[in-house]
Amino acid sequence: MQTTPPHLFVGIDVSKDYLDVAFSNSPKLERLPNREKSLQKFAKNLSALTPTLVVLEATGGLERTLVCALEAAALPFRIANPRQVRDFAKSTGQLAKTDAIDARLLAYFAQTVRPEARALPEPIRRELADRVTRRHQIVRMITLEKNHLARAPKALCPGIQAHLRWLQKELKKVNDQIDTTLQNHPALLAESELLKTVPGVGPVLSATLIAHLPELGRLNRKEIAALIGVAPFNRDSGQWRGKRSCWGGRAYVRHVLYMATTTAVRYNPVLKSFFQRLIAAGKPFKVAITAAMHKLMIILNAIAQTQKPWHTQPLPIP
Repeated sequence: MQTTPPHLFVGIDVSKDYLDVAFSNSPKLERLPNREKSLQKFAKNLSALTPTLVVLEATGGLERTLVCALEAAALPFRIANPRQVRDFAKSTGQLAKTDAIDARLLAYFAQTVRPEARALPEPIRRELADRVTRRHQIVRMITLEKNHLARAPKALCPGIQAHLRWLQKELKKVNDQIDTTLQNHPALLAESELLKTVPGVGPVLSATLIAHLPELGRLNRKEIAALIGVAPFNRDSGQWRGKRSCWGGRAYVRHVLYMATTTAVRYNPVLKSFFQRLIAAGKPFKVAITAAMHKLMIILNAIAQTQKPWHTQPLPIP
């Protein structure tokens, strides 16, 4: 960290206790503890080198302290999708995986692919995202415990039922916290109320989109569909035409969107007629519901772009 090359790319592998840092201009690695004071000092020293880009992987929250330090130091960074990085590693013939290898790979990934640097959402959206994520975790635990209860011997049922009652109370508490967060911030509340004008869109989907899809209304219809994972991709080669399929995207947002769409195709007049036409044409349920998800996502994106509430007639797509 003594010389400043024209373009410096930094890769950081994050673990619970340590960070391994690799630089594109040096074969040496740095290791530092994953502690707030150490990361703040590291970010300050790194800022003096004016790196072109810092890349790290999403690690389920272990990277949060580092990201906050990078943001405070006004450093350009990108949290990369681990699957994208792993696919990049395979394309280069790198099959081994250690912390040191991953750090060097992230630096090479940053230098070669040069993904666009992204800023963190504002603190209130991060707070809302944490609460929405916690709600998802509780709902999953409730589902698991209900499945356990259906198969458990009678001796274990009282304990499972007690846990379910506690989880239901926690779910109500988190729902109230999400509602309070929105009520205390007029801009987020207005955004939520605008999305909820679409029949089939309730408080869960609107809060999820606000928290986990800040790109809503800022991308075109193809980009937003691909970001969620409801855009069909071609599988063609030469004269062979394969079956198009959807893959990738933000799984959690897609799951909530699916649940909302199953309601929307019953009560939303536009989506209902669209869905029924596909079913009448012989399309399988999974294909039809995915197409309805795609259409609902485009509608919501258009509403966020135009800032106009839902109308039965389709909105103009910017």
